[in-house]
Amino acid sequence: MNRALGIDHGDARIGLAVSDELRMLAHPLETVQNNPKALERIKAVITDKSVDVIVIGLPKNMDGTRGEAAKKVEAFAAAIRADHPGLRVILWDERLTTVAAQRALQEAGRNAKNSRSVVDQVAAQMILQGWLDSQSMLSP
Repeated sequence: MNRALGIDHGDARIGLAVSDELRMLAHPLETVQNNPKALERIKAVITDKSVDVIVIGLPKNMDGTRGEAAKKVEAFAAAIRADHPGLRVILWDERLTTVAAQRALQEAGRNAKNSRSVVDQVAAQMILQGWLDSQSMLSP
């Protein structure tokens, strides 16, 4: 089975996480600077990791509506779909994942200031793990 890629898209950084080949566990992978070369790096990860589905966190407002950040993510997802027409690209509700990632790192004893690049990876991991868990609940 191919892997799934989780993405936490931010204005400055993009966190990446990848599943294992059985799609049971998500693992933090790397943080990419959000610049014109970001899509190129993600394309390389898709190839290197044999990815056939991408799960991108969609930052909805607490009331479920979509604001400016969600529109940026939707445009980012459209760019990935255009580059990879055969790939499944899923937008996944990511409300509070960055907060949960920061809390998890603090509980693990990580300094918040020194964990900025890691928090994006952990948020991507949480987004991807949420999707993976939902898929396992659908399978007998």
